[in-house]
Amino acid sequence: MKRDVRILLLGEPKVGKTSLIMSLVGEEFPEEVPPRAEEITIPADVTPERVPTHIVDFSESEQTEEELHEEISKSNVVCLVYDVTKEDTVDKMRTKWIPLVNGGAEKGNRIPIILVGNKSDLQMGSSMEIILPLMNQFSEIETCVECSARNLKNISELFYYAQKAVLHPTAPLYDPEEKQLKPLCVRALSRIFSISDQNNDGVLSDEELNFFQKSCFGNPLAPRALEDVKTVVWKNTTDGIQENGLTLNGFLFLNMLFIQRGRHETTWTILRRFGYDDELELTDDYLYPQFRVCHDCTTEINHFGYQFLQKIFEKYDMDGDGALSPLELKNLFTVFPYTPWGPEVYNAVCTNEKGYITLHGYLSKWTLMAYLDVHRCMEHLGYLGYPIIMGQDSQTTAITVTREKKLDLEKGQTQRNVFLCKVIGPRGTGKSAFMQTFLGQNLEKQKQVAGEYSYYAINTVQVNGQEKYLILYEVDVDTEFLKTSDATCDVACLMYDNSDPKSFNYCASIFKQHYMDSRVPCILVASKSDLPEQKQKHGISPSDFCYKHRLPPPFHFTCNTLESPNATIYTKLALAAIFPHLNEAEISTASFWLRITLGATVAAVLGFTLYRILVKQK
Repeated sequence: MKRDVRILLLGEPKVGKTSLIMSLVGEEFPEEVPPRAEEITIPADVTPERVPTHIVDFSESEQTEEELHEEISKSNVVCLVYDVTKEDTVDKMRTKWIPLVNGGAEKGNRIPIILVGNKSDLQMGSSMEIILPLMNQFSEIETCVECSARNLKNISELFYYAQKAVLHPTAPLYDPEEKQLKPLCVRALSRIFSISDQNNDGVLSDEELNFFQKSCFGNPLAPRALEDVKTVVWKNTTDGIQENGLTLNGFLFLNMLFIQRGRHETTWTILRRFGYDDELELTDDYLYPQFRVCHDCTTEINHFGYQFLQKIFEKYDMDGDGALSPLELKNLFTVFPYTPWGPEVYNAVCTNEKGYITLHGYLSKWTLMAYLDVHRCMEHLGYLGYPIIMGQDSQTTAITVTREKKLDLEKGQTQRNVFLCKVIGPRGTGKSAFMQTFLGQNLEKQKQVAGEYSYYAINTVQVNGQEKYLILYEVDVDTEFLKTSDATCDVACLMYDNSDPKSFNYCASIFKQHYMDSRVPCILVASKSDLPEQKQKHGISPSDFCYKHRLPPPFHFTCNTLESPNATIYTKLALAAIFPHLNEAEISTASFWLRITLGATVAAVLGFTLYRILVKQK
């Protein structure tokens, strides 16, 4: 919405332009009227819409044509004033003033016009009969107001309508010639309907209508008012009401009715609550709310975010099978201007036996996005209507910023729930298979999986009875670590081919260059352990290398099994990420004491609860 309004008054000499301005300001008719009034500014706190308003007068006798064109270009709305007692001043509207204001402008870019019939105190009847053809001819005319500067009739109303024409413009919403909503307006209202239809049954129930009403206007509709609204729609449309609920066509009809009756501020209130600007595009303030993430901190979805995302999942899981089919996922993304997830998503998260994304996989994908690109995550939450459905000011309430990692290291503990592991190794080692195994796919199943390859895989790992997210990222073997941050992660998985004697050299080189002197824990994985082990052509064996550098011994791994592959390695990676300051023996001890502490805490809570029950019984 515009932050201020500039109103320009034009018309023939002696029609009363200056008198109208002076009557508004002085609240009485001026005895002496100057040739032209100075520009005045009405403060925001005394205007109905709480927006500063500038009112500008024009005098042909005192100003040049060049100044006239400059004033027109600066104005947001033009009030064309005519004398209701002189029909020739109305003719000048058609032949001179309207072409002057909007002569060269395209249909969608014309300045809104308010026709102002002044001196109504000198005429018994109305001039509307001769004005209506003019209004039908020029679609940029918003309305016509008859007033009197002398007796102050409709003076404040005149400037209210002018302000309203700028702050709640008709042009982006409605085509008066076609008598229908414009395509961009239909698109925006359709998204709003889809968000408001919280059970996705194609109609807004009374409960959903009242939730929508309260979100936009602060109060629900009274039961009688709700029935009256539905009755109006039912009488005027063939399919606006179904199963006693409001359909999309009924919702569109209602908004068109508001506009046709001059209540387009109602539709604009709805649009702006759902994030739209005057061009019917979602604003940057709505999609990208201010959000600061300090260096060395990470971003995670919190319980508000997961609660909302689960609601959305259940809304679009129409068959209730706990997974989103490609069609259900497509329907979920109808409120987006583009399809945000590509085919690689099916190789990044857990799917069911049909290859559909499960609830677990869906939440994992959002967790991955929040970690990698929190601003894109908030944009997507905005498209889905998070602030409206959750009754929040913005999407920032769905995100938690973790404390700096260096503080975690100092305290020897972390509150984070999401950890990044970089999987590094030479080509042909089996990194991709290792990542797919993390998603529960053995080698045979991996051969059947379709979709594009993903460099990321995310799943949960149980660590001491707590569920943590672990992100695996495959580092491209052709990509060199150009700077220290390229090697940054919570844990590094250095993978070599157990059956290739030259494979270990790459891992040893990477470790010495980037991880030997860092605080990033490293775990070596010997892949393809189902194949005969070959002696590595390195100065020392992988086991001795690990011993020398105080690393855990290499973990032997294969995904070429009939049953589900061993997932122990992923737990080891998560533990190393959570306790980067401990070695393997210390991690086991910490894990044991953490379980003891958790158990003691639970026992204490249960004991206290039991005590309270016994006291009550006594």
